[in-house]
Amino acid sequence: MKQLRQRLGRAALALLGMLLVSSCGGDDGSIYVPDLIERPQEFAGQQIVVSGAYLSRPDIAGPVLALGVSTLDSGLDAQPLGEPIYLEQFPEAITADLHRPGDAIYGFVRVSGRFETGGPFGPDGQYTHRITVESAEAIDRVQRTEVRIDDQPLGDGKVGLRELAANPAAYAGQTVTTRGYYFWNSAIYVLAEGISTETDGSSPQPVGAVIWMEGFPPDVSGQLNLGPANSYVWGLVEVTGTFTAGASGRDGAYPAQLQVTGPAVALEPR
Repeated sequence: MKQLRQRLGRAALALLGMLLVSSCGGDDGSIYVPDLIERPQEFAGQQIVVSGAYLSRPDIAGPVLALGVSTLDSGLDAQPLGEPIYLEQFPEAITADLHRPGDAIYGFVRVSGRFETGGPFGPDGQYTHRITVESAEAIDRVQRTEVRIDDQPLGDGKVGLRELAANPAAYAGQTVTTRGYYFWNSAIYVLAEGISTETDGSSPQPVGAVIWMEGFPPDVSGQLNLGPANSYVWGLVEVTGTFTAGASGRDGAYPAQLQVTGPAVALEPR
């Protein structure tokens, strides 16, 4: 049943992507990704303005521009629809206005630049088409809201999360109790200073000081904010565990790890 829900969620978002690309742009003389894919020689070597779906993932050569993007219900596992076009020199600042579910960045953009065809293009030479970007803008700017832990001392010998993340060596090997926002999405297991979500509550992601966390009890997870088909979990918690300093978690990207060994409490049960 979960796999069925995921397939339905992906199909629905794929359809939405195609509708958005078909409806955006045009009045300013821009074209669409299908125009380039279907008639590449007509636009080869020209300066163009094109509307499409931007996608960047660390595990694929990119970024790329596509007809649309499909995802799972959680917003994870974004995949380009149709044949993607490699984007050279896309301005990183524009991505701040796009969707950021945790494993990718995607959203609809309008790009101005020089179009080339024939390839090979991209880091792995896997793309037939390329746009060398001169300027870009987000079409559907994503609005996000944040919640964060406060700055009040915890007392009772408890250690603040910011302190743990900033000075991990001072607490290495100790059993500590701290507070923060637990976040899980099957790829990331962390305790964070805060959580950022889109205005409808979707696409949560950790923000601020973050440490990797293992062993959070599933029964407490059930008291927190749950994504479609349990695709993500997040909420304010207090936890006790063994603290380890040093590169931890996914790709060693976190300064420390907390292995939960003691009580874990949901401070704001849903």
